[in-house]
Amino acid sequence: MGKAQTTIISGVVMEYRDQKVVPEVMVQIEGTSVESSTNKKGEFVLVTALKGEQQLVFSSPNILSKYYPVLIETDSLLLGVIFVEQNIATEKTDNLVSLTEADLFDNASLETASGLLQATRDVFLSRAAFDFSQVYFKVRGYDSNEGRVLINGIPMNRIWDGRPQWNNWGGLNDVTRNQELNYGLSPSDNSFGGLLGSTFIDMSPAMARPGLRLSAATSNRTYTNRIMASYHSGISKKGLAYSLSFSGRGAREGFVDGTPYKAYSLFAAVDYAFSSLHTLGITMINAYNSRGRSSALTDEATTLLGSTYNPYWGWQEGLLRSSRIRTLQEPIWMLYYKYKSKNIRIRAAVAQQSGEISSSRLGYYDAPNPEPIYYRYMPSYYINSPIGANFIGANEARAALLRNPQISWETLYESNKTESRQDNAAYVWYDDVNKEEVFTANTVSNLTFGKSFKLDTGLSFQRSKTHSFAKAKDLLGASVLTDKDPFTNTRNDVNGSLSKQQNEIFNYNYTIESYHLKSFLQARLFWKQWDIFVAGEYAERDFQRNGLFLNERYLQNSGGKGEKKRFQNFSAKGGLSYRLNSRQWFKATTFLGTRAPLLKSIYINPRENHEIVPNIANEKVQSVDITYLLRMPTLTARVSSYYTRFLNTTEINFFYVDAGVGSDFVQEVATGLDKLHKGIEIGVEYDIGPNLKASVVSGLGTYQYASDPEITINFDTAGASEELRQTNGSIDLGIAALKNYRISQGPQTAMSVGLEYRDPSYWWIAGTANYLAQNYIDIAMITRTESFNIDPTTNMPFPEATEDQIRSLLRQESLPAVYLLNLIGGKSWLYKGHYISFFCSLNNVFDTVYKTGGYEQSRNGNYGQLQQDLSSGNPAFGPKYWYGFGRTFFINVAVSF
Repeated sequence: MGKAQTTIISGVVMEYRDQKVVPEVMVQIEGTSVESSTNKKGEFVLVTALKGEQQLVFSSPNILSKYYPVLIETDSLLLGVIFVEQNIATEKTDNLVSLTEADLFDNASLETASGLLQATRDVFLSRAAFDFSQVYFKVRGYDSNEGRVLINGIPMNRIWDGRPQWNNWGGLNDVTRNQELNYGLSPSDNSFGGLLGSTFIDMSPAMARPGLRLSAATSNRTYTNRIMASYHSGISKKGLAYSLSFSGRGAREGFVDGTPYKAYSLFAAVDYAFSSLHTLGITMINAYNSRGRSSALTDEATTLLGSTYNPYWGWQEGLLRSSRIRTLQEPIWMLYYKYKSKNIRIRAAVAQQSGEISSSRLGYYDAPNPEPIYYRYMPSYYINSPIGANFIGANEARAALLRNPQISWETLYESNKTESRQDNAAYVWYDDVNKEEVFTANTVSNLTFGKSFKLDTGLSFQRSKTHSFAKAKDLLGASVLTDKDPFTNTRNDVNGSLSKQQNEIFNYNYTIESYHLKSFLQARLFWKQWDIFVAGEYAERDFQRNGLFLNERYLQNSGGKGEKKRFQNFSAKGGLSYRLNSRQWFKATTFLGTRAPLLKSIYINPRENHEIVPNIANEKVQSVDITYLLRMPTLTARVSSYYTRFLNTTEINFFYVDAGVGSDFVQEVATGLDKLHKGIEIGVEYDIGPNLKASVVSGLGTYQYASDPEITINFDTAGASEELRQTNGSIDLGIAALKNYRISQGPQTAMSVGLEYRDPSYWWIAGTANYLAQNYIDIAMITRTESFNIDPTTNMPFPEATEDQIRSLLRQESLPAVYLLNLIGGKSWLYKGHYISFFCSLNNVFDTVYKTGGYEQSRNGNYGQLQQDLSSGNPAFGPKYWYGFGRTFFINVAVSF
């Protein structure tokens, strides 16, 4: 057989406005592996055996993607100059970052994956990132740990919860624009990926657009002011390139009351290309972030104090002081090497990251709870009294709360200065600190064999050592604190001093060391209209706790090194894509594998002991994704369906409960928990005219529990003040009837319509109308066990509790549907060769007050107590809710030289 005749396609890419060539633009025949990139002169060359009508795609972070139809009939096709437009909506990602930073709540389940989607060109994913995320919509109901994030090849997902810590590079928007997103189970050149795919952030100075960029922004979300400055040198004749970037952000308080914000970020990087094939680089990232946190609220608290109320702050000597401050600083150093020839690409990198994340709070010891909305201070406490409603007491409580709705710092100081508490602090402001050192090494190779076969392989190693402890940040006027558990009067540090001073470690002190080894292999075959891939990943993880305090409540199981736990896993995925023609594609992918439980789900109570969840085993994941793609001259569409099962997962919760088996502060362990996620995604864009575009987006999902897990509660056995202490420290409550309850993972229905107008004179405006519904609150698992129906006074079932009554009492709450209108727009000018850009966004135009999530409190763990609490219509332990922002704005002005 003769060799198929090939065609050479060539051309030059130029920016229309300033008539300058554009390097590093990806040029690809859509739906195929045929691709190239422009050189320093903007030139590109493609070689293909394809014939007939095809479509070229020109893409880069700094330009609007351009689709260019061609007809291939001869052995040479000279296109001449292809003009592209600068992406004047670049600041839109800055707007997304300001939204993403609002994810940092006490309830980490509200965190979205919107940061992963910054690089997307897909209309559904873009809408999910920029609009749906305001209500904490999660793509496919997945947690953000299902997406892998790499910077210069270094994996950035954390050991504890698997999530990327975006604030480690927050504020460095100008050097993180060069991103590559591989969505879902699609193949990636850079990693095996997760269920959400992978995002590769290339911070190489050689990839950045040369020049100086200055910008200033104002907002009323998490921060009120921001400045940024970045400089990229470009590549010198000697192959040297460097980048510098700085940003600062701050606010006395954000949209939510009492949430101060302070952050700065520094970035420096150098690339040296010592030949056309080899590049060596070094990168430094140092981001500091400190912000006040807010609280979920009961309906009672919101009715009295408003949806932006925050109980975690108060005034001290005329200054706002927050008791809950989250502070992060974990500098990163990276050294990387790149090799790129015609058929081989190699990336290798090592990184060292060290620093700490701390979260402050008020501790109280044999003293009243200082939180203004503690349940005993609320009107509902008096209304729901077991001896009868006390309306006088309720009115007095309401009046007292309205007079003093915030923390009284002066009262705390006065309490500690009394003679009896000087050497035994009643109140302490302390930090929960996680001090982590992480070393990572990673290498990835991409090998191309002709035009039909490609092989990708990678190996990574990570060592992490996390030191976790509590540190007395401020004794609030006292001289020392007594390091004892106030409930059991037992020592937290048997071998240490009983009295601890300011800035000393107390309460708990331990390390967890972890080793993580991963390797992946991926093969891709391109044959006619088919693109077929198969990939496999092998992983090993080791965990070991080392207790630095000997805890009196766990003398045999708290000090020194505990058991080393190892998990071994294998996962495989594969897929195929079929090009029906140059306009339509079908794709199908599947995933099957195991993975280690997250570190946060392995140890029952690592602050106090070594105890590991009994018989903990690997989780299993099964997933299928089918997609149809359409790209016409004026119409673009994607329709995807997905089905994913998570099997044998583990969850651990902490709370105080009055259950049928007694009362205590417990650690609830749920094992054998299966979850099902299924649904459909639709995204359609239609060009109404040359400057006007309409879009329709819809996500319809069902995320639910798919099994009835085993529930165990664990507690310490020191002392004898509660009934649970008469056991050996653990009670098996049997199964919890969770199957078919919805998982609290944000709205499960999301719809949107949008219009965008781009004027030839370089201004644009866009608006979206969004509808989000079927957002379910998190259920209390313990109330779905048999113990819920046990009367703790008789140890017998409640006689009045029928199945219908219990079912009605435990019906899961769905939050009200949310309607949001968002507007964005911008304008750019070219003045003496310099770009000036203006961007503005207005979210929640109608200032809608809405709930973004919530959870049932587990305090009422038996039927009688829950029924009594709810009967008044004003429960003391009703669900707590998180609220979204009202009307907010973001304005940014930038100048590029």
